[in-house]
Amino acid sequence: MDHRISGIDTAEHYTWGGVCDGWHLLKDPTLSVIQERVPPGAGEAAHFHVHARQFFYVLSGTATMEFEHESVTFAAGQGLHVPPGSRHRFTNRSDADVVFLVISSPTTAGDRTNLSGAMPTPTKLEGE
Repeated sequence: MDHRISGIDTAEHYTWGGVCDGWHLLKDPTLSVIQERVPPGAGEAAHFHVHARQFFYVLSGTATMEFEHESVTFAAGQGLHVPPGSRHRFTNRSDADVVFLVISSPTTAGDRTNLSGAMPTPTKLEGE
């Protein structure tokens, strides 16, 4: 059994999107916990996962999750569930870094389908 403490100072680090950081706090086939930092104006490509269920929890800053027909903005101390099959895109529309945890079960490795083109402009905006 592995009882090691995990933090960004010891976790495996990676970058994505040229400006975003991620740290694998727990990297297991059945459960993934990643801390990420996304600077203002940055975000990921629209995509979905067939198997993975995800929970995004903001530690600092304000995040926006874009779905096909709505956008949800959530801040530090708030979380958002993204079920399997849900087309989504995490973005930072604010003027400060957003730091968050993304918890996935099972891991998203090999379970990501990027969508070609942009998703439609949301018609309903929550929290904005």
